Amino acid sequence: MGTTDLGDVINLAIQKEQEAFDFYMDLVKIVAGKEAKDALEYIAGEEKKHKEFLIGYRDKGAGAAALKPGTTVDYKIAENLEAPEPKPGMEQKDVYLLAAHREKNAHEFYKSLAAVHPDGEAKNVLLTIAEEELKHKEKMEYFYTNAAFVQTEGG
Repeated sequence: MGTTDLGDVINLAIQKEQEAFDFYMDLVKIVAGKEAKDALEYIAGEEKKHKEFLIGYRDKGAGAAALKPGTTVDYKIAENLEAPEPKPGMEQKDVYLLAAHREKNAHEFYKSLAAVHPDGEAKNVLLTIAEEELKHKEKMEYFYTNAAFVQTEGG
């Protein structure tokens, strides 16, 4: 990227959030299961909220304090399983695994972008967005484990 200008960073983040929203909504069109569609629409909605927040942040200066990172558990499932290709009729577990990989990549993108910025507001915003993407990854990996390892009666 080569710039530490907060406006440029925020504009790039807005673009990435729109790309993520579009990816999930395109995936909704090719998956069959209602649960998977609902999960993808949920995560797309989260990406849309991020974009809206970033636009407001850019245009109105909401301040870095408006983003509040929390504690997130990284199960590292996406790091240990290969991402499936998006295709019609995907199994529900594969939909979640694909989404977990997408969120992992977004998390890594924002972390690497933050790493090249000096301490300050831009770096703090990028690290907070990275944490949000990790939360999405956590949710998708949770859905994945529930779909891939179905609990049977009595066990």
